[in-house]
Amino acid sequence: MQAFKWALAAIFAISAAQAQAATVKVGIVGPFSGPYAHYGKLFKDAVEAYVASQGGKLSGHDVELIYRDTSGPNPTGTRSLAQELIVKDKVDYLGGFVFTPNALAVAPLIQQSKTPTVIFNAAASDITTKSDYYLRTSYTLWQVTVPLAQWMAKNGVKKVATAVTDYGPGVDAENAFKTEFVRNGGEVVSSVRMPMATTDFAPFVQRIKASGAQAVYTFLPGGPPNLGFVKAYADNGLRQAGIAFYGTAETDEFDLQKFGDAALGLTTAFHYSAAHDSEANRKFAAALKAKAGDAVANYASVGAWDGMAVIHKMIEATGGKRDPEKAMAAAKALQWESPRGPVKIDPATRHVVQNVYLRKVERSGGQLVNREVQSFGAQPDHGLAAK
Repeated sequence: MQAFKWALAAIFAISAAQAQAATVKVGIVGPFSGPYAHYGKLFKDAVEAYVASQGGKLSGHDVELIYRDTSGPNPTGTRSLAQELIVKDKVDYLGGFVFTPNALAVAPLIQQSKTPTVIFNAAASDITTKSDYYLRTSYTLWQVTVPLAQWMAKNGVKKVATAVTDYGPGVDAENAFKTEFVRNGGEVVSSVRMPMATTDFAPFVQRIKASGAQAVYTFLPGGPPNLGFVKAYADNGLRQAGIAFYGTAETDEFDLQKFGDAALGLTTAFHYSAAHDSEANRKFAAALKAKAGDAVANYASVGAWDGMAVIHKMIEATGGKRDPEKAMAAAKALQWESPRGPVKIDPATRHVVQNVYLRKVERSGGQLVNREVQSFGAQPDHGLAAK
C-alpha cells in the first residue's frame, strides 16, 4: 500500500511538472514580406529577444512563436490568418498588427474566441473598443498628437497645414491635431490628404508651401513614405520658406540615418526614442543586439518587447493555462518600467498610458538621433476621451 502511495505521488508529481512545462502558443501577425517587411523583422527580433532575456521560457513555460505574414494592409487576408492561428494552431495569445484596418478586421474573431491579443503597433484610437480581449502596448495618434498641438499653440505657431496619408490613422491624426490646435487658438489653413500609393510628394508640399502656414504637421505610415515626404520637404525649400516640420514617427530610427542632413532639426512628439537615457532602455538595446546584430531599437520593436512583457504576465497569472478572463484581469492591473519610461495599462481602455516626449533630430557620435528635449508627462488615449 505504501509503495502504491509513493507511485501515485510520483505520477502526480510528473503530471504537475508536465502541466508546469506545458508549451504556450503565441501567434505573431505582421508584414514579413513586401514594402513593410521591416515591421515584421522588428517584431520578430524584439519578441525573440524578450523570450531570450527571460532564459528562453516565460514563467517556466516553453513558448512556441508562430508567425503569419500579412504582407501589408490586407484586412481580408489578415482575418483568414488570424482564424487559422486560432482554430488550427490553437494559439493561447496573439500579438502584432501593424495596420489599423488589419486589426479591426480581426476583432470579431478575437471577441468570439476570447483570445487575449496585444497590439504592438496599430494606432487608431477605437481599436481596443472593438473587442474586450484587445490590449495595446504601442500608442495612438491622439495620444502623441494632442500634447504636440498644445505645445505648438503655446510657442508661437498660429497657422499650420496638415499633411496626412489618406487612411484611418491619417484621418485620426488630422482630427487629433485640428481639434486640439484650434481649441488652443491656432488655425489650420490647409488640410492635405495623400493617397497610400503616393511616391511623388512634390505636388503636396508645394500646396503646403503656398498655404501661408508657419508649420506643417504630418503623419505617414513608416518606411518609404517617410523618406519621400521629408526629401520633398527639403528639396522644395519649405525649411528656407520658414515652414517648420512637426510630426510623430516620421523620423523613425529604422530609417533615420538614410535621411542625412535633411533630418536635422525636424521636431516630433513621440513616446519612444532610442536615445532615451535609462537602464531599462540600455538593457533593451543590448538584448536586441544579442538576438540580431542588425536589430533596431525603435517604436515598433519596443511595442513588441512590451507586448511580450504583458503576455508574460498573463502566462504567469494563469499558470500557463487557458483562462482569458484571468489573463485580461492581470494585464489590466499592470504597470512597469519600459525602455520608453514608466508605463501602465489603463484598465478602462486597455491602452498603455505613457510619457510623450518632444524630440529634435541632431547628430551624436556621428549618428542622427531623436534627442528628447522635453517630457509632456504621462498621456492617456485622448482620442477615446474625445469620442
